[in-house]
Amino acid sequence: MAHITLQAQIPGTNAKHGKVRDIYDLDDKLLIAASDRISAFDVIMASGIPYKGIVLTQISKFWFDFFSEDVESHLITDDVNNFPKPFCDHPDQLAGRGMLVKKTTPLPVECVVRGYLAGSGWKEYKQSQTICGHKLPAGLKQCEKLSEPIFTPATKEELGAHDENIDFDRCVEIVGKETSEYIRDKSIEIFKKAGEYAVTKGIILADTKFEWGVVDDKIILIDEVLTPDSSRFWPADKYAPGRDQESYDKQFVRNYLESINFDKSGEGIVLPDDITQKTSEKYIEAYEQLTGCNFPFRD
Repeated sequence: MAHITLQAQIPGTNAKHGKVRDIYDLDDKLLIAASDRISAFDVIMASGIPYKGIVLTQISKFWFDFFSEDVESHLITDDVNNFPKPFCDHPDQLAGRGMLVKKTTPLPVECVVRGYLAGSGWKEYKQSQTICGHKLPAGLKQCEKLSEPIFTPATKEELGAHDENIDFDRCVEIVGKETSEYIRDKSIEIFKKAGEYAVTKGIILADTKFEWGVVDDKIILIDEVLTPDSSRFWPADKYAPGRDQESYDKQFVRNYLESINFDKSGEGIVLPDDITQKTSEKYIEAYEQLTGCNFPFRD
């Protein structure tokens, strides 16, 4: 099995550790390294997924390039040779999974865009026929395509806490009207563009979350973009409304944890090799199908 990086270990440096990413503060820049850690039900597992961090970084880079004429992003380079010292001396840890980015002030809302009725949106719809203040037609099926993508923001909570879905008025209270309108409109715009592209590759983009940050009085696209961790990608040839869909993500992990009645709290567990391998293959498949390129980082 391929080497798994659960955490970057760069001598002489200190990192802030998120669920997946190790973040190094370099004054006006950040060095972000995506690990192979995996979380499910907001619990970080004790074992990682081979190549996962590299897939997340490379898919994000693909989309940053794809949207380059539509919106500015925080990406400076993912070339380890162009990282500052001591990071450039550790390609064994950072090649493929590291990004040097502009440091921004992140906006404290997650910009969720939904094109299909799934996940927490489906749960809310069944209760109230709404999602985050959007009134929807009666009689929609699970995973049914919406007539137009909708903006359903959420709060950004601390590690271990659940994000809360909010309506647009609450978003305005948090970040202001002008900013809310910009991130809503831009998020929907690039979601539509990505969805139109993805379907040409045999993939349905069901929903995603974008993150935005402010630098030099500009709002730019940050964090990860349209990865299997932040989005629902479904194989188009297997799609059928009215049920759960196959997906390019960590569903193998979730299904396994459900099968053993994992309590969805406390310490993460070591996952069986076949579960980690199948999950790794799904992530790599997503990269290859979206980009049309062979995954170049296998050992």
